[in-house]
Formats: sequence, C-alpha cells, structure tokens
Amino acid sequence: MIAQRKKLESVSSSSSIALILAATLAATSASAYPGGTPDFQTDAIPYCAPCHSSTDESALAGAGERAAKEVADRKHIATILAGEGAYGKISEEERQTLATHIKAVDANSTVTVEYPPQVAKGETFQVTIKLTGGAGPVVGVALVDRAHRWYARAATHAGWEIVGAPTIIGPDGSPQSDWIEKRPERFGRNLTFVNISGVESDAAAGSWSKSKVIFTLKAPDQAGDLPLVAAYFYGTEKASPLGYETHPIYGKLIRGTYTGKSGRVKFSSAHVISVR
Repeated sequence: MIAQRKKLESVSSSSSIALILAATLAATSASAYPGGTPDFQTDAIPYCAPCHSSTDESALAGAGERAAKEVADRKHIATILAGEGAYGKISEEERQTLATHIKAVDANSTVTVEYPPQVAKGETFQVTIKLTGGAGPVVGVALVDRAHRWYARAATHAGWEIVGAPTIIGPDGSPQSDWIEKRPERFGRNLTFVNISGVESDAAAGSWSKSKVIFTLKAPDQAGDLPLVAAYFYGTEKASPLGYETHPIYGKLIRGTYTGKSGRVKFSSAHVISVR
C-alpha cells in the first residue's frame, strides 16, 4: 500500500513537472513567434521553423508529397477558408477577405541580394539584403548556402566568413542594435542571422515595410564558385485587421496562434559568387 502511494505521488509529481514545462514552453514560444527570436542571438537556418509555410514547393524539392503539404495555400490559407480552429470565429466573408489579405502579404514580401559577382581570394566585401513586406512587428533574415527548407546550412559552411556584426537598418531608415547587442561581445557578433524590428505592413491599405541588412563577408583563400542565398522569415496575419485579436495585456495576438502556420520562409534567388 505504501509503495503504491509512493508510486502515485511520483506520477503526480511527474505530471505536475510536465505541465509546468509545457506552460513554460508555451510562454516562451508565444513571446518568440511572431515576435522574432528576442532571446536567441545566434545563427539560424530554415529547418528550425516547422510552424512556417513555404510560398514555393521548390523550397522542399525532393520531399515528394510532403512538399505540397508545406505550401501556404494548403498549410495555412486552406485552414482559414475552412474555418478551422479560431478562424471559425469570423464569418465566411471575413475569412475570404483575410485570405485575400494574406495572399497580398505573400505577393509583396520580397527578399533580394545585392552582391559582387566576383571577388578576390581573401577579399572582404559587403552583401546587402533588401526586404519588403512581412506583417511584423519583427522579421528575420539569414544567409544560407541553398534555397531549401531542410537542406540549407549557414553560409559559413560554403566557405564564407562573416566579419563583425551585421548592420541592421529598420523600416524607419535608422540602424538597429538592440537585438544583436544582447549577445555578449566576447562571443562574437558575426552572425549569419538577425532580427529586424519595427516592421508594420497593412494589406488593406497596400502599405509595405522596407528594411535591409548589410553583412560583411570575407572570401576564402582558395578559388572557386561559392553559393549565397538569403532566407526571409516573416509573419502574415498581423498585416490584416482580421488576422489578429487585441489582448489588453499582450497586444495583437494572431488569430491562428503561434502554431497556426501563418509564418513564412521565403528564399531569394540562388546566387553564386566567383572567388578568383
């Protein structure tokens, strides 16, 4: 009897710990998405965003039927139109409007790379990533070696070296340093991934944020053709008045919740820089 009681107490204790951990994880996730990664100042790559949808099946080339399921039309917009979950709280007409707004966000959220087509061995040079759209309030951008959700690695794996902290220019045209300065300087701030804050797009008004990030790269000492791609992480629902509910404490909470697949991963064109 005593042994059985101890066993029940142990199970109860384990269940309590599990609930606490689950609550902690939920709170952490809620604060991180769609608000960027406020507590994580490190490199990031696209596989870390399974709750995001893709805008193009090519981002999961080779994944078979799974690739089609990851596309935004099926993974996100179809659930809105079907009224699944919290989307059922708004009318069919409102769901149609929300879907139209989100498609406009995707169409106007772009990522481009400005780069020199050729550099010398060991040369230090700059690459500028220009971003438009994204619902905000935070978007992310990473330099990777290929335009693939599951196979991309940080650009440093291709042979590039990041020199110093990237320069982040927000939608207001001013430099941003709050996010990257949370990383201790002694650890190095030469990251391949950054957050940009202050992003606010309005799909109903056709207004789209613009920002950019300037990375300083150093070419390897060996000649060759090296790849470079930018991965853009952004949200969609806060760009529509129908895409969120306003909480008196937490502000705008996306209608689909942070697990609702409303985030996106979009890649720039795949570029190659010749090192000679």
